[in-house]
Amino acid sequence: MNILVVGSINMDIVNRVVNHPIPGETIKGLSTVYSPGGKGANQAVAAALAGGRVGMLAAIGSDPYGLELVESLAKANVDTKAIKKKEGTSGMAFITVSESGENTIILSEGANGRLTIKDVEEQLGLLDEAEILLVQNEIPLETTLFLLKEAQQRNVQTYFNPAPALEIPSEILQLIDVLIVNETEMEVVTGIRIETEEARGQALNWLVDHGVRSVILTLGEKGSHYYSKTETCLITPGFKVKAVDTTAAGDTFIGAFAAAKASGNNTKEAILFATAASALAVTKHGAQQSIPSKNEIEEFLKVHGDGSHASEA
Repeated sequence: MNILVVGSINMDIVNRVVNHPIPGETIKGLSTVYSPGGKGANQAVAAALAGGRVGMLAAIGSDPYGLELVESLAKANVDTKAIKKKEGTSGMAFITVSESGENTIILSEGANGRLTIKDVEEQLGLLDEAEILLVQNEIPLETTLFLLKEAQQRNVQTYFNPAPALEIPSEILQLIDVLIVNETEMEVVTGIRIETEEARGQALNWLVDHGVRSVILTLGEKGSHYYSKTETCLITPGFKVKAVDTTAAGDTFIGAFAAAKASGNNTKEAILFATAASALAVTKHGAQQSIPSKNEIEEFLKVHGDGSHASEA
C-alpha cells in the first residue's frame, strides 16, 4: 500500500431532472439510481484505478447498504480490511443532477460521523505502510487532525481536500503538504472572496503563509492552478469534453493525482494525468462508475495532449 485514504463512504441516491427546483417548487424526476459514493471512497477508487496501491480506513453502518459499499471498493482493488462496522445507518448522499450536468448534494453522515480517534488508533500500523495520507471533511474533524499529526511524525505526505468546506484551524494548515480545493472551498478556508485574479493570488499566498506547503486550486472545466513557494507554480488548462455529470469529477482528480505522485511522477505530470482523469469522469453518469482506469487515462492523453498546454505561473 502506498496511499491510505481515511474518509467517508456513502450510498448516493441520484435523482436526474431537467432543471434544479427552486425553493418551494415540486418537479418531476427523470430517474433515480443508487450508486456507491462518498468523497473518501470515490478518491480511494480513483487512486486505485489510476494505478495506486490503496487502503481505506472508514466506517459503514449496519444497514443493507454497508456490504454493497465495501464490495464496490474491493472491486476496484482497494484494501478494505480496516473498514469499521457501526450500528445505525451508513452515510448517504442525496444528489440531484440536471440535464446540463450540474449537481446539488445533501449529505447524511451516518456512520461517517462516528469514525473516532480510537478507531484510528487501532489501525495506526497502516500509516507505517503508506507514503501518502489522503483525507477530506466528511468524518469528524478531530479524527482528521489526529491522523494528520500522526502522519507528520511518520514522514507520510499529507493530502487534504477540505470538502465540505469549513474554516480550518491554523494547527491543521501547518500539517498539510498538499491542500486541494475549489474556489468555493478556498473562500471558506481563507475568508477571502475570490472575485479577481488578484484576490485569487492573495488567497493562495494566505494559505502558504499559514503553513500549507502547496495548494492545488481546481477550476472545473478551466483546469487548475498549482501554487507553492518551493516549486514552480503551474497553470494547467482543462480538456474540452462534453460533460453529462460532474459528480465525482473532483474526487477523480484528487485520487488520480495521488496515484500519479505515488508512482513517481513530478507535479506537472501528475496534474496533467489528474486533469485527464477528471475530464473522462464527467463524460459518464454516476460517481464511482464514472471513474476511469489508468489505461483509459493514458490513452486519452495520447490523443488529447502531452502536457505542452500547461504553463508556469
